[in-house]
Amino acid sequence: MTERKLISSGSKWEPLLGYSRAVVAGNTIYVSGTVGVEADGSVAPDMYGQAKRALDIIAGALEQAGASMKQVVRSRVFVTDVSKFDEIAKAHGGVFGEIRPACTIVEVSKLVDPSFMIEIEVVAVI
Repeated sequence: MTERKLISSGSKWEPLLGYSRAVVAGNTIYVSGTVGVEADGSVAPDMYGQAKRALDIIAGALEQAGASMKQVVRSRVFVTDVSKFDEIAKAHGGVFGEIRPACTIVEVSKLVDPSFMIEIEVVAVI
């Protein structure tokens, strides 16, 4: 197996659940599902705000791994209410409009916390 580099967010959940914010394996970076939680634990009350914050966290993880959003080739978006597609598209398209990674959006019944509306994961190649 290719050497792995683990990127941590410092979350208390990483060692408990046994995951990393991101993993670099060879020239590929896998960023875990990311919700839009602020540093103080709060979340925006709307889909756009949560999506924007999640994408900012992802950008930070990619930066720690030596990459940027420009290297993203795949995104997966899990939402609790797909009828808010316009808000999702505004946030995702605002970041990836020119990059155009492969993307999947899936509606799920719920996320780990009832206040979470969206979770995003990406794969990047450097």
